[in-house]
Amino acid sequence: MAELSEQQTGEEKRRRRSRKGETRRAEILTAAMRRFAEDGYQNAAIGDIARDVGLSLPGLLHHFPTKVDLLLAILAQRDLESADFIEHYRPDLSGLLKGMVAIFRRNADMIEVVRAFAILNAESLMKDHPAKAWFLARATQMQNDIAATFERAIADGAIDARIDSRAMAAELIAVMDGLQMLWLRDPDRFDMVGGLEAYVGRLLTSLSLEG
Repeated sequence: MAELSEQQTGEEKRRRRSRKGETRRAEILTAAMRRFAEDGYQNAAIGDIARDVGLSLPGLLHHFPTKVDLLLAILAQRDLESADFIEHYRPDLSGLLKGMVAIFRRNADMIEVVRAFAILNAESLMKDHPAKAWFLARATQMQNDIAATFERAIADGAIDARIDSRAMAAELIAVMDGLQMLWLRDPDRFDMVGGLEAYVGRLLTSLSLEG
């Protein structure tokens, strides 16, 4: 019984350490996104991120050995959120379009995160940027997924078969990116959510889907 008790105590300690480590990693990622939003990835100093969360530089490097590791962890987290969004709304075109408005409404409460990703997205256009491949794959996958939803609606007879699904996907992405950029420049005066909601309403009407 004593051996079993010691084993249980050891497992509880490991779980506590694991939870503490996960909490610390989440704090570091949040601080890194804030720094990336303020300074850009290229100019952000990993030492500043460590100080933001009350860690020494070696303490931060224990969790993320390099700034690239930090960046990739942030992108991986964002990838999961994007995948959840697509899987939730993808089966139905009307639901997908309305879901995009819901995502914008959620993003409106996370301006630091949105700003960080907008800056990283722009920086990733530079040659040899560590996030270049990730953002390219993300953009390609998003266009493919949206186009597939349009194609499913065409196959079901819900919308006109002459509609170019890939062109519509590109248009939607362009509208979202453009509205987001206008909002980031002047968040107190520009209504990003209202802008997308109005666009989606017009699109649903033009597609003869319920508004």
